[in-house]
Amino acid sequence: MASIRLFAGAAEAAATDATTVNAATIGDLRTQLVQRYGTEFARVLGLCSLLVNGSRAADDEAPLADTDSVDVLPPFAGG
Repeated sequence: MASIRLFAGAAEAAATDATTVNAATIGDLRTQLVQRYGTEFARVLGLCSLLVNGSRAADDEAPLADTDSVDVLPPFAGG
């Protein structure tokens, strides 16, 4: 199962900062997280960037391995 770390608003919407998901693609991951955490999480997830093993994953067809680590990062403000 891929390890998922949720940050800031994503963690707040899910009421957790970490989970695991058995998903074959980034699209599957998004679907499973929304099913698990609901509509508010879906809204936040739509604003987030996903990093797989430190590299941005924007393509929902990108494969996801059981050994992958995914960070769900909402937009950050500041400077």
